[in-house]
Amino acid sequence: MTLSRARGAMRAGVLAAALAALVCTTATAVSVASVESPSPSPAVVQADVPAGVTAGVAVFDRQTGTFTEQLNSAGQFRSASVVKLLIALDVLWNRSPDALSAADRARIDTMLRGSDDGAASTFWANNGSGAIVDRMVTRLGLTDTARPPSTHPGYWGYTALSARDTVKIYRHLLDSAPAATRDYVLGDLRQSTRCATDGYDQHFGIAGSFNRPWAVKQGWSGFSSGGCTAPAATVTNATKAAKEPAGTVAQAPAGADAVDLSRPALHTTGVVGAGDRSIVAVFTLHPSGTSYGKAYTDIGRLTRSLDVPGASRPAGTWIGTWGSGVRVRTQATTTSGAVTTLPAGVEVLVGCQKRGQQVSEPPYVNDWWAQLPQYGGYMTNIYLSVPENQVPGVPVC
Repeated sequence: MTLSRARGAMRAGVLAAALAALVCTTATAVSVASVESPSPSPAVVQADVPAGVTAGVAVFDRQTGTFTEQLNSAGQFRSASVVKLLIALDVLWNRSPDALSAADRARIDTMLRGSDDGAASTFWANNGSGAIVDRMVTRLGLTDTARPPSTHPGYWGYTALSARDTVKIYRHLLDSAPAATRDYVLGDLRQSTRCATDGYDQHFGIAGSFNRPWAVKQGWSGFSSGGCTAPAATVTNATKAAKEPAGTVAQAPAGADAVDLSRPALHTTGVVGAGDRSIVAVFTLHPSGTSYGKAYTDIGRLTRSLDVPGASRPAGTWIGTWGSGVRVRTQATTTSGAVTTLPAGVEVLVGCQKRGQQVSEPPYVNDWWAQLPQYGGYMTNIYLSVPENQVPGVPVC
């Protein structure tokens, strides 16, 4: 059945119940994003910051020893989970990974791969809290990094950090740290899981913009839902003390250098390309009330606009989605296994499309499915923000 282009206009007013086999919650109003086809990057790219977003950006080419991108690179942001890099390096300072206890090694693994908050809180409490940051500032010569404000000493995610200091952290890891430490930490970052232990999809920014090889440490704060099927981690008192509860607005100390603790934050950092050629750090703050899917899409667009030497960009077409709890499945059927759920309204990379099981969500009927190479599965085209059943310009699988 072919629907007219009027479908796009109709969607905005539809609040139909989502199919139980496809979604885990009721579909929400449409969040329409334009179809965006990737194109080769020119030699020089100006960072494209979406409207309403505050960003700090630094891209360092290790081959030439120069920055290819710097935008507000000294600006201080609350680090969210990016500070886990400093927590891990502090544990490993003057200590081989082989000397770690089995418990500490497990904590570092889950802290870096799945961004586990409980593991970070354990190290924070056991190793001196803010003194961890003070030590690493001195050891690495960081200039914009500072421990959390005295009003929130237990919130390790409130550590102040900049894009240029994050580049210094990765440069230390790549060029100065003992080989065993480098290989261990980067090995964990290369195994970043799509679903973090708190149920947030953490493969935004670098992980979504570039093909492997990459290694990433991401950060997020101030969102209420991250849209992954992984079970949420048990929230302990230590975790609560480290991560601001959703909806709470913290007050930063007064002064010109006060770090914004209230707006939703989403950060992507890591290394990209063969030989870990480029170091990328993108810090972003979003308007209050921004959904995770919208912020995820915005940081993706910003990251894709950057000049990142050595990076390989995935083929496909970026398309917006609508609905809440939309599932990605192993095959183009509602009965096949679920790979994950999508953050509500997120933009996805579509590689190709094919006919599969017919899906109905009145007034819409569609038997076309989109293949999502970055998820390794399919989603029904019903939840793509385009008026046609078969997306124009996207090849058939």
